[in-house]
Amino acid sequence: MSVDEIDIDAIDKRMKGALNALHGEFASLRTGRASASMLDPVMVEAYGSPTPINQVGTINVPEPRMVVVNVWDKSLVNAVDKAIRQSGLGINPQMDGTILRIPIPELNEERRRELAKVAGQYAENARISIRNVRRDGMDQIKKAKADGMAEDDQKIWSDEIQELTDAAIGRVDAALAAKQEEIMQV
Repeated sequence: MSVDEIDIDAIDKRMKGALNALHGEFASLRTGRASASMLDPVMVEAYGSPTPINQVGTINVPEPRMVVVNVWDKSLVNAVDKAIRQSGLGINPQMDGTILRIPIPELNEERRRELAKVAGQYAENARISIRNVRRDGMDQIKKAKADGMAEDDQKIWSDEIQELTDAAIGRVDAALAAKQEEIMQV
């Protein structure tokens, strides 16, 4: 492997992708009004594979504290109900045929702490993704070393990948702190 094959831009892009995924998950943690996007991270076991809820039904927000999911396939209603209950969002759907009504509870102190923990889990998953990208980059450097890369070049590339990793994890930590502050605000 030559020095040209260590693609720092691709590594940076993958780390930014993990951060973008984190922002999407944080958007699903609503502290105020009900929102259809709060169900985005919830996956339903449908037709043998995990499927987003918006691909098995219609999501509406008829009231500020109510989300309604109209499931298209009657055989999936129980799977959707189960997925929402196990999502860690702390909401309990009420079934009415193929329609699931999901009341969004007022946030008390305990619920705010639970949401802050969920945000922490999302951030940890993002950190793990970033570290996996770092490991892949370091593996590329090891392969290049085996193919004759100089030790100085190896050190330079390793330092650059580590800088990208540190910066990305710093952004994750900052996003987590901001989200937890938003959640804990009364």
